[in-house]
Parts: sequence; structure tokens; C-alpha cells
Amino acid sequence: MPYESDMESTDMKGLAQAIAQVRAIAKPAKKNWGNPAPLALAGLVMTLTPLSCQLMGWRGSDQNGFANNGAHWFCGGLLLFLGGLLEFFLAHTFAFVVYCAYGGFFLALGATLTPGFNAEAPYVTGSGSAILNASFYSSFGFFYLFVGLLSFVFFICSFRTNICLVILFLAYTIAFPLLAAAEWAHAEGDLDLAHRLTVGGGAACFVVSACSWWAMIGGLLESVDFPLALPMGDLSRVVPAGTREVDLEKAGVDAQNGPTKME
Repeated sequence: MPYESDMESTDMKGLAQAIAQVRAIAKPAKKNWGNPAPLALAGLVMTLTPLSCQLMGWRGSDQNGFANNGAHWFCGGLLLFLGGLLEFFLAHTFAFVVYCAYGGFFLALGATLTPGFNAEAPYVTGSGSAILNASFYSSFGFFYLFVGLLSFVFFICSFRTNICLVILFLAYTIAFPLLAAAEWAHAEGDLDLAHRLTVGGGAACFVVSACSWWAMIGGLLESVDFPLALPMGDLSRVVPAGTREVDLEKAGVDAQNGPTKME
């Protein structure tokens, strides 16, 4: 009958569309974008590695960060933020948030240390003195504290990524509270404790730098199809996903040839 024929034609058309959708999902998309992660990580290592050495006082360096303020702006800030925006266009939400958040941190740190932003001027004691009073250190410590809290959130999320990132965010989670405590110790006048806490924060930042170097080199080697691959310690199959992935084979669908069985 014509009516039944039309119904069969409609069903077959719908089935063909479903098969086409399955094939489109299963077929790897053509890679038209580069991997922005090494760019962001390059900005991080160029900023944080010398800063961590400075925080630990190596080679007689001070611990205030002024000497590396240009790196805060144009390496840690600009490159991390740019890398994060590019991750957004690749639909990599976690990387987008992480890179942009830490890029914003370095931009904020750079602005604080830049005289033109006048962030420290209200806290300078005396007319001709450049000594900051205790209120500045008491206030700025909260910035470090809550960046540390954000790092802890990243640390929890990283258990679905790889071991390298887990260590990186764990070190950051330790570093920022230590730096916050150093600011508060400085505000209370305990300079010896402030120095030791700053050195501890610098050591934790150095661990972050080492992990960042490892991840950056691994990404660059992969980009040139180098025969040596650095292990990152994939955890995506160790920690179960929150959503149940669809098994096409068990569902009776062949990604290449369409349905394997009809019920």
C-alpha cells in the first residue's frame, strides 16, 4: 500500500540520518588548530622558575619580585592568558580556566609591583620612605590565600588528567598558603619566620616549575612527532568518569558501517 511504503521510506530516511550522525561522532575531527598548552607552559616556566629561585634567595637574590616584574606581565600574564583563550576555542574548559586564572594572577602581581598602578603608595609610611606598613602585608596575604584555595580546586579536578598535573597543583596548593603566611608574619614583624615561609613557598613553586617544564617539553616533542614521548601518568582510566560513556558496539552500532543488528 502507498501509505505503508511512505512509512517505510520515512523510517529508512531516519535510520540513515542516525547512522550518519554516529559516523560523524566516531570519525576523528580534522585537526586545524595547534596545541596552545606548550605556549602557556612556556610563559609559566619563564616566569615562575626565576621567581621561585628568587623567593628561595639563591645567589643573594631578594624576595620581593621586582626584578622579574617584566616577566610577570609579558610571560606569566600574557602568554598564559593567550594560551587559555586558545584552549577555549578548542573546547578544553579545564585548561582554559587554569591558564587564564594563573595568567590573571601574574597580571595582578605585575600590576601590584608596577608603580604606575599606585597599589603600594597608600601603604608607604613617612613622606620620603619606601617602607610598606603592616596593613599592606596583612591585606595582600589574603590574595595568596585564595589563589591557594583555587589551586586546591584545580588539584581535585586534576585527578581525571595525569600525575604530572596532580603534583603541579598539589605544589601550588602548598605554595600559596605558605606565601600568605609569610605576608602575615611580615606584618607582625617576625621577619625571620617570614623569610623561612617565603623560602618554603619558593621551594613549592620550584616543584611547580619542574612539572611545567616536563609537561611543556612533552607537548613540544609530541608536536614534532618525536620518537621519544615523556610519560605524564594518565589518570583518565584510573579515576572513573562521572558520566557513562556510550559503547557503540554493545548498543549494536558499528561506527563505520552503521547498525550491526536490528531489534
